[in-house]
Amino acid sequence: MTTTWDPAQYLRHADHRARPFTDLLARVTDVPGTPPRIADLGCGPGNVTTVLAERWPTAHITGYDNSPEMLAKTEPYAGPTPGGGRLDFAHADATTWTPTEPYDLIVSNAALQWVPGHLDRFGDWVSALTPGGTFAFQVPDNIDAPLHALMRELAATARWKSRLGEVLRHEDSVHAPGVYLDRLARLGCAADVWQTTYQHILPGPDPVLDWVKGTGLRPALTALADDPEARDAFVTEYRDLLREAYPTAEYGTVLPFRRLFAVARKGV
Repeated sequence: MTTTWDPAQYLRHADHRARPFTDLLARVTDVPGTPPRIADLGCGPGNVTTVLAERWPTAHITGYDNSPEMLAKTEPYAGPTPGGGRLDFAHADATTWTPTEPYDLIVSNAALQWVPGHLDRFGDWVSALTPGGTFAFQVPDNIDAPLHALMRELAATARWKSRLGEVLRHEDSVHAPGVYLDRLARLGCAADVWQTTYQHILPGPDPVLDWVKGTGLRPALTALADDPEARDAFVTEYRDLLREAYPTAEYGTVLPFRRLFAVARKGV
């Protein structure tokens, strides 16, 4: 099953989702190319890809994604950039994408958790880096958090197991920090791997459900798209579980969200 994405829903929490990318890029100290060649793997609607153009104004940047819905939203960003660089977008699937040219920087923002076996792709990507180039990524590292655990538990119940039992992400979709550090170091990179837990304050009614509708819940929504009554029933059951797990305070609802970051610099 190919997950259907909803860019408008995803962008409802754009500020919170963009912050980890900014934090990731803050640890990328330099790129060797003049001008740099940059790939954004899993670029989504392209809004954060523009941050790369702000950081490296002369760069030629290509955003890659496998979602037609997301790529359609990138069109306003494509073309020459104010600093003399260029921003373009193309269809590619990270499970098979192998660079056909050297890159000074390959980045990925909240995408690799959707790529089974992504560790095995690192070798091809690091090989494509120019000497001194960087591979940097961040992924949600909260598959054990209530918003995911409750979703999986509900999907495994008798009512939903036949339709949803195999469609959601599992605990092995993201590895432990040490696993990434070891793999990147063995590929000859100077690697920096860390975790950060953000305390997002979300406004409005059922904001955690609204958040996850744009990301982790998409496979379930796709699987039930042909049966709106069942889809709404599942979402209602899940919403009630989230309300208990994430109570609302007078200032909003707190969503603790842990992310994992890695910056790997290839030797010169």
